[in-house]
Formats: sequence, C-alpha cells, structure tokens
Amino acid sequence: MSKFELIATSAFGIEAVTARELKKLGYFDQKVENGKVTFGGDEMAICRSNLWLRTADRVLLKLGEFKALSFEELFEQTKALPWDEIIPADAEFPVEGKSIDSKLFSVPDCQAIVKKAIVEKLKLRHKCEWFEETGPRYRIEVALLKDIATLTIDTSGAGLHKRGYRKLVGGAPLKETLASAMILISHWNKDRVLLDPFCGSGTIPIEAALIGKNIAPGLGREFDAENWNIIDSGFWDQARDEAYDLMVEDRELRIHGSDIDEEAMSLARYHAKKAGVEDAIHLQRLPVSDISSRYKYGIIICNPPYGERLGEKDYVDKLYREMGTVFKKLDSWSYYVITSNLEFEKLFGRRADKKRKLYNGKLLCNYFQYFGPPPPKITGSGN
Repeated sequence: MSKFELIATSAFGIEAVTARELKKLGYFDQKVENGKVTFGGDEMAICRSNLWLRTADRVLLKLGEFKALSFEELFEQTKALPWDEIIPADAEFPVEGKSIDSKLFSVPDCQAIVKKAIVEKLKLRHKCEWFEETGPRYRIEVALLKDIATLTIDTSGAGLHKRGYRKLVGGAPLKETLASAMILISHWNKDRVLLDPFCGSGTIPIEAALIGKNIAPGLGREFDAENWNIIDSGFWDQARDEAYDLMVEDRELRIHGSDIDEEAMSLARYHAKKAGVEDAIHLQRLPVSDISSRYKYGIIICNPPYGERLGEKDYVDKLYREMGTVFKKLDSWSYYVITSNLEFEKLFGRRADKKRKLYNGKLLCNYFQYFGPPPPKITGSGN
C-alpha cells in the first residue's frame, strides 16, 4: 500500500460536513480549510472517497506545495516533484490553473511553465522527446494562493456531483452535493419523514433515499483514477464490492417530494428511477398551500424560488408568507430552507433558530434552520 496526501474539495460552508464524511470512512488524519479537506490515505482511500463522498466536489492527489515568487522557482520546484512515478508515457495530462493574491498572477503563463516542467521530468524517465497524450487522463492543477503553489492531479474526472442519474435537467437545478449537505446538516435519519415541497427534478428526495438506503453515490459512474497504473483495478473492485455489501435496498423510507410543476415532477420520477430509488420516494404534483401530513416529527428540507429574476418578487413574497402559514401547522416538524432572499425570515414570520451560509453555485445563500421538538425515545422492554 502506498501513502498519499489527498484533498477533498467542497463548496464553501460545507467543509465540516465533508470532513465528517471522511471520518465516517475511517480517515481521521485531516486538515480542514476553506473549500477543502486535506487527508492521508492509500489506494483504497482514493477509491472509497470517490465512491462514497456525498458533499465533496472532487478528490485530488497532492503532489507538492511550495512558495513560488518567480517563474524559475515555479519551474524548478515543479520539475523536482515525482511526476514520473505516476504519469505514464502515453498519458493525457492537461494543466489547469488559478491564482489568488499571488505575484505570479498570469494563469496561462503558470499553466505553460508547469506543463513544460512536467514534460522535462517525464523525458528523463521515458526517454522520449514528444508525448502523444493518447492514454488515460491525469488532469493537473496549479493553484496559487498568496504565493504558495499547490500541485495536484484530479482522481475524479467529472465532478462528484455527477452521480449518473440526472440525465435531464429542469430549471435552476440544485447540485447533488449541496442537496446532500443540506440533508446531512439537518441530521435527518431513516426513521423520520422527509418532505421537499419544492422538489423540482427530485434532487433532495433522491439524495435522501441514497443516504437512507446507504447507497454509495458514485456507484453509477466512472473515475479518471480507475485507468491509472498506480492503482490496481483490484482496489476498485474491492471498494465497489464493499459498497454493494453495505447497501440496504429493502429499507422502508418515508420520503415525499412535491411541486406545482407537472413537468418537473416527470423529471423527478425519471431521475428517481435512474437512481434506483423510485420505490423509496412518493412524488406528487401539489401546491405548497395543500401540504399536510398525518405524521409527527417530520423534517422539511427545501430550495424554494429566491426571487432573483425580474418580476418574481411579488410572487416569492406571497409564497414565503404562505410557507410560514402552512409549515406552522406542522408544529412538531423541523424545517430547513435555503434561499438567497434576505427578507425570508420576515416574510416567513419567524426567526430561524440557526443560520448557515452556503453557496448554491456562485450565489451566496442562507440555510435557515428551524428546530422542532425531538421525537420521543423508544424504550425497550426492560429485559
């Protein structure tokens, strides 16, 4: 087994949730920073984290980190890293970059310097002058922050929010990773009712069903690192076998999704079927004004319209007032609402018990949390 330094990237505001997921997978050697969690692990860590992380954007293999105030420093220190131990002669290795508050601010120049340094290092190992780049992909990133360069290789490929079930997209879709974070922040569990009255194409109910049935979100897709020489295919086979063994497909869940838009409901049904959880979710066309439930101690998690578009303000103001009236009737329930609308609490008619800043894409939002009473504890027979 090899030892790697890995980075799970995530949206701002949910790093602690990603860190908690990693601990659940057994990776406690962590450093939590803005937008990322750095952790140590072996080949299985790469496989398991890609398959299981619900809230991370990508899993990166960290090659090195150093101070770079000149292109010469960037070139020499990049060249000194062990690229030749990881990247084969036929690999495709595009270089992407970003620079924040750094002397080396030209991203295209930084990308070109890093590419040249890696090529020079690979020439020494593979004894060739030209690389066709027709093989497996090793997507490299040079990230400069306050003159510190971090060099990584992306093990994931497509972003981890791409589970494989959402083939069709409705309006203003919520990323799967953010939906999962909202559910995990709520501490919803499989024994409680969950309702999303603005479910759109079904992302929140589907992610909840995957959590409730303990289905690894990455089981339906592939990852770039599956084609890497440094990770034997047996590791991926073992990680997938573990994931299938841990699934609880016959678990009964009470997950409900509704929306006033019939087209959105059709998308939700399609996506739930693609995800293999259509049996766990009850979906119906329903306006929020008709929401009710015979169950106690349920949880509402939703992403209602924000009123960002021109002409939507009056509609959204009325909707939020209506939500306040309808939700109040569910007096034993807890509610979790994400919106960028700064007047939400006023319109809803109640201050949140807790607020958390989250990003829906590039839009800064508040996650308003209203805590209902805890369900009564079920006591045993006393034997």
